[in-house]
Amino acid sequence: MKSPDGKLALSFSLKTLPNPYGAGLRPYYRLAFESREVLSDSPLGLEFDGAAALVRDLRVTGSSTDSHDSSWEDPINDNRTVRDRYNELTVHLQETAGSRRRLDIIFRAYDSGVAFRYALPRQPALQRFVLNAEDTGFYFAHNASAFALDLESFTTPYEDEFRQVALGEIKPSSLIGLPVLVQVHDGRWVAITEADLEDYAGTYLTGARKVPNGLATRLSPLPGRARQAVIASVPKATPWRVLLVSAEPGGLIESHDLVLNLNPPCALADTSWIEPGKTAWDWWSGDYATGVNFAPGMNTQTLEHYIQFSADHRLPYMLIDAGWARFSDAQNGWDQADVTHWNHNVDLPRVLAFARERGVKALLWMHWKSVEKQMREAFPLFEKWGVSGIKVDFMNRDDQEMVNFYYRVTREAARHHLVVDFHGAFKPTGMRRTYPNQLTREGVLGMEYNKWSYRDTPYHHLVLPFTRMLAGPLDYTPGCFNNATRDQFEARMVNPMCQGTRAHQLAMYVVYFSPLQMLSDYPEDYDRNPGADFLEQVPTVWDETRVLNGRPGEFITIARRKGDTWYLGSMTDWVPRDLDIRLDFLGSGNYQARLYTDGPSAARNASDLSTQEATFHAGDHVTLHLASGGGLAAAFRPASASR
Repeated sequence: MKSPDGKLALSFSLKTLPNPYGAGLRPYYRLAFESREVLSDSPLGLEFDGAAALVRDLRVTGSSTDSHDSSWEDPINDNRTVRDRYNELTVHLQETAGSRRRLDIIFRAYDSGVAFRYALPRQPALQRFVLNAEDTGFYFAHNASAFALDLESFTTPYEDEFRQVALGEIKPSSLIGLPVLVQVHDGRWVAITEADLEDYAGTYLTGARKVPNGLATRLSPLPGRARQAVIASVPKATPWRVLLVSAEPGGLIESHDLVLNLNPPCALADTSWIEPGKTAWDWWSGDYATGVNFAPGMNTQTLEHYIQFSADHRLPYMLIDAGWARFSDAQNGWDQADVTHWNHNVDLPRVLAFARERGVKALLWMHWKSVEKQMREAFPLFEKWGVSGIKVDFMNRDDQEMVNFYYRVTREAARHHLVVDFHGAFKPTGMRRTYPNQLTREGVLGMEYNKWSYRDTPYHHLVLPFTRMLAGPLDYTPGCFNNATRDQFEARMVNPMCQGTRAHQLAMYVVYFSPLQMLSDYPEDYDRNPGADFLEQVPTVWDETRVLNGRPGEFITIARRKGDTWYLGSMTDWVPRDLDIRLDFLGSGNYQARLYTDGPSAARNASDLSTQEATFHAGDHVTLHLASGGGLAAAFRPASASR
């Protein structure tokens, strides 16, 4: 089977290979890109608890092919029009002995990658089952290196750095979170992730035993069960195993809509109430205030101060973080809040009325255990109060039970017109196509780590677009205006600093995609400083996205269009860079641009920001110098619109 453009070729076969591939006649697949082999024979199969594995002694009973080409509109995305174009091959398999169980494997080839899933059809020989593992491999045909997220445990919020390692150095004992980015020796790029993860266990990668450059899969086990991962009944389809493939790393970013296409269409009859946008946030700055006559903290006055900031700067939302609810469960402590009673320092009815009068929508933080315990009572109550959304935190798992919790929460939230932001979360898998009220999620080592560590570096910032962002929106929580050079930075909990320049932070709002985007800093830190006007105007969803350049961990430039205005974001790691950016993405006519660049002293004073106005048209160049940890943000409007 080939992709519609013919560049990707996937083949399936049953064959017997010598060790270490495993004994017997087994199913394998191969993948080539532009006539060059990417994956050599890679195994397929399922392993059951208390029953023989479906991995060998199979025969092909039939196959079918299909082609599809359509488009759909997604107003809460970084490409409004999403093309869904693929060729499909379904292979029907059956055991040659024993109970003669049946298994289908479905392959799809897009121009930007391939995907496959297992499907167990309805059959007398297999009804209810317990799955321990998939025998799915990704055996690269050549030496390769990877940007890998080694998580070490299945109980994880996915908050770690992606480290570059040779593929052969990933051990069978490793536990690599998805997505993983692989660079093949001849320069091709492959990202592995998964899509349509519902009623199933999250997938991780390990080193394949005795197979150089091979990766194998592991499923997140159910709580308290050593190996059992999925309990289900036929008919049952697994999530899609996804391989994005590109000659350049930026091409992976442009094609990550493939993950959305592999999910079911929107399940909500009415989505008009779902609003993307930016939010103020009371948590990042800690108990910090300047220029006010009240004590900062989780109290009515502080929340009203942030709400007023949202209103003044036309932000749709205010996120009220942990501490607004009263904790009533002494046995479980802080993780069981009674959402019907609020902190005695917070007059919640007054706060919500204050927000409503100013046209600001309130989002409320909740611990997931409180949500699990109280969602059927809390969500209707929130709707009655006029709350517009929830931030659900600290799940730190992606086993089948927890995956189903995400879907239950999002469906119940939609019934009461609540948007959802998951923190302490696993990576996205395209769920937001089916339930677009799930605006964003964390699952990333974000800016908060500057409060207690040195880990959130510009190098890390430049790895994220090519790794974690390929799975979907990331709630990195940008917007720090207390910018620091590498030598000046220090971790602190109150009025924290961030690593890199002011222009670097502004660029994140273009480079990092999140339909719900934070303005994380203290209100007065924006009001007194240059660059705040860009944050007020920059959108959070887009009509079109183009990646102009980039290398993981080094630099990136992305152009995104909203209406007839183009926004540009460029970032570098700690290495200063001179970039020449060709403006081929602009339409016809002249564009009036406002550029936010590293100031002349940004190498010593990371908050130094220069702004300039200029006129450009398609084909012009922007040549600029990015300081260490620096960046560029820009807006290009048609000259007629600017007037």
